[in-house]
Amino acid sequence: MFFTHDEWPGGKKPRHHAVIWRRMFSDIPSRNFGLNYDPSHFVLQHMDPASPLREFQNKLFHFHAKDVEDLPRPHQRSRIFAHPNEWHRPRIPGYGEMDWGRFMSALMETTYRGPVCIEVEDDTFGKSLEGRKRAVRVAGMCAPFFG
Repeated sequence: MFFTHDEWPGGKKPRHHAVIWRRMFSDIPSRNFGLNYDPSHFVLQHMDPASPLREFQNKLFHFHAKDVEDLPRPHQRSRIFAHPNEWHRPRIPGYGEMDWGRFMSALMETTYRGPVCIEVEDDTFGKSLEGRKRAVRVAGMCAPFFG
């Protein structure tokens, strides 16, 4: 869901919530067509990331584990419709706004049994390979369900 300033809002990824998914799966009724689910995208939209899990459990093909931190928004500079990088920061699981225990509990109640892959976009750890490896280790320590 990264957008350049000339693409916001909407960007090149318009498939970002359940209303669109229902239409998408109705129009393309293939068992080989599914979701790469990133719960942080729901947090970014101020939506419950666990709410669509049960309905779309047969369309869950892959999971990204990424958290997001909601940054303060000064009135004069940006609001919710401002470019997302102005008011949020990607974080590793456990360092942001998500309730991972609640989310993983909801995920385990579905039929999904595939991988949950830690997506490292948290620049707290730097952009080097060593920094990214450290982020994965820290995320694993902070959230036992990723270990």
